[in-house]
Amino acid sequence: MSNKVNKNVLRAGTITAGTALMLLMSSPAFALTRDDGDDPGPGLSVIETLGLYVALPIVLFLVIAGLVMVGDKSPKQAEPKA
Repeated sequence: MSNKVNKNVLRAGTITAGTALMLLMSSPAFALTRDDGDDPGPGLSVIETLGLYVALPIVLFLVIAGLVMVGDKSPKQAEPKA
């Protein structure tokens, strides 16, 4: 193999190994020990989770899209006749 291919393979391997190491270090297994001052609140129910992460973004998108469409209701100009 050429020198350029070897460099690309080495670069790809380094990126893959670094990414795998970062994923392993941030895995939930390290979240078992509590930090000082850690005081988690009560968990969310399924309905609260769906409302917060699904329904709320959809509603916000629709509100913003509606405001943009209302603000863009400029009167149409007549096309010049040839």
